[in-house]
Parts: sequence; structure tokens; C-alpha cells
Amino acid sequence: MSPKPPALSAQRRRAPWYFTQPEAGLTLRQALAPFVRRFAWAAAYFAALYALGTIAYIAIEGWNWADSLYMSVTTVTSVGFMEVHPLSPAGRKFTILLITLGVTGLGIWWALITAMIVELDLGGVLRRRRKMKQLEKLSGHFIICGAGRVGQVVLKELLTAGARLVVIERDLDRATDVEDEHPGALVLAGDATKEQVLTRAGVETARGLAACLADDAENLLVCLSARDLNSGIHTVARAFDEESMSKLRRAGADQVISPTITGGVRMASSLIRPHVISFLDAATIGADIDLRLEEAVIPPGSALAGRSLSDAGIPQRTGLVVLALRRKEGNGGQIYNPGPDTLLNAGDVMIVLGRQEQVDKLRQYAGNIQVPEPSSRE
Repeated sequence: MSPKPPALSAQRRRAPWYFTQPEAGLTLRQALAPFVRRFAWAAAYFAALYALGTIAYIAIEGWNWADSLYMSVTTVTSVGFMEVHPLSPAGRKFTILLITLGVTGLGIWWALITAMIVELDLGGVLRRRRKMKQLEKLSGHFIICGAGRVGQVVLKELLTAGARLVVIERDLDRATDVEDEHPGALVLAGDATKEQVLTRAGVETARGLAACLADDAENLLVCLSARDLNSGIHTVARAFDEESMSKLRRAGADQVISPTITGGVRMASSLIRPHVISFLDAATIGADIDLRLEEAVIPPGSALAGRSLSDAGIPQRTGLVVLALRRKEGNGGQIYNPGPDTLLNAGDVMIVLGRQEQVDKLRQYAGNIQVPEPSSRE
């Protein structure tokens, strides 16, 4: 016999904003449906009180129906306005009864409102609706499949870089922990190997995807699905088995990272050239240094396209050092330490070293946004 699943209410309290399970993916209308009947009964209760009070005041005091209805409404709702006409002893006794019934009804009404707010909040309906609207507008973001040790490192680095991202994690507890620890990330609880989950994560408009699942076969399936849904997405996959690396590349992964191989190469390099590795670590992931290795793309129609490095005057305008130039695919590969006569073309990627504000200035310059001329030239 299969183990009994945990209570749905407990899952809803612990789970992030979106589920793939149909019972948890409630719309706002579905979530409000149980409350409609409750509020209808409460409204009928008040209508009955108004009718009872109106008829009673007409019968007891002999008032007209308008004065009787007004007195009933002010009494039931505990507004406390003055009496329309002086009350007889029998009228006062009935008014006491009507006040008691009215206060009881108001207590029920506010209890229903409180219950609705609490249940919607515990179920995450309002939060899911708000987050789903954010996700629908998302474009040019990154998707992280798997929030394990590697996935969380990727997550932290992307958040540090200010990137917009969506995390897909099938483990509900882990997904909740990630959402609590990183409020800036949209967390989707589901199976990243399912195309419908990738579609909900906005894979069609995503800029890149990191497949960080614990199984190479699952990472391969994620790469295949992502490439099929978005042929232009940049995909990076994690591989445990060295034999899986070629398969992941054939499946559509642009880059395949093996923690074992990468870690071994990094350890050997640290022994042979420790200062170089220390500099690269500081320039790529260091938080205590201003200089960073970054990249900037030359878009079509850029003022830099068709100009040489010396004519572009990138060091003079931005203060950056151009370390390498990656040509557009099929146009010459990579050029390390490019000379002043190196021609820049649309689609080329410049690898530069400098501070973040300098990189932002270069991207503005490449995108034809006015950058001030340097105050002095060498």
C-alpha cells in the first residue's frame, strides 16, 4: 500500500506560489467559490432581519413602511442614530431583540471576511495570481532547473548580477526554502522535464537556461525540451558522467559543465599558477574587488560596427580594457588581445575588464546611447 500523502492544507502552507498539481493551481474564481454561498446566506440573514423589523415596527408602533425600514436598518447595523419616533414599551423590547440579532449577524459577517482573507493567504492564491502576472510579463530572463547545491550557487550569482530569473524545483520543501531565502527569485514547484512546466516558466522568451538536475538523463531531456520550445535559448547543462557530456551537447546544450573535471582542472591550475587563478576568481566572483570580467555585445546598427578599436576609443571613453573579441558565429572565432586595427562588427562580443559602471557605459556606447567625450586625450 502506498504511503498516505500529506494533507493538502499543510502542502499549501509550505509550498511556493505555483503548483503543477491541479488541486493546488486554483484560480481566484475557484478559490472564492466556497465563500459565495456563505456570504449569500449572511446576506439573506440580514434581509430577513430588515423585513422582520419593518413588519414588527409597523405592527407594534403603527409607523409607515419607510420609517419602519429606516429604524430596522439603523438598529440591525448598530449605527446608533436617534429613534425615528418615541418607542412604546413593547417597541423597546423588540428593539433589544433586533439589536441582539443584528450584532450576531455582524459578527458572522466579519468572521466570514476574516476567514476568506486567511484561507486565501494560506492557500497562496493571491500571491500566485500576483506572481503569475509578473511571470507573464517576463522576457529575457534566465531559468534554473534544479535548486540543489549547484543550482543555488547559480541562483546566487545571477541574483548578484541583477538578473531576472525563474527557479524550477520539484521538491516542495526545498522550493519553499529557496523562495524564503531569495525573495527576488520566482520559484515554480514542478518537474523541469515536463514541457508544460518549462512553458509556464517562460522558456519561449527566456535568455538562458541552466540544467542543474541531479540526473544526466533528466538534464538531457530538459535541454531537448528547451531547444524545441526556443531554438535561440542559451543552454548550460551539468554533467556527472563524462560520457554524458557529448550526449548533452548533441541534445542542444551550448555548454556542458562537469563539476568533477572543472574542479580537477581548477585545483591543478591553482597549484601551478596560484596568482593567476586568484586574480580570475576575484575578477569573476570576488565581492571585494571593483574590477570584473564582463562581456558586451555590439548590436546591429551600433556606432561601433565597422570601426576599428583605435577609432572606437573604448579605453578613452569608458576606461575599459578589451581583453578578447568573440566574433559572430561563423565569422572568425575568437581574437585574444586584439590590436588597435581590429575591426568591430555587429554581433561581436567584447570581453572586457573594468568596473561595473564602466561596463554599463560601454553597453550604452555600443547601443548608440550618448556617452560623454573624455575631458582629455593622450
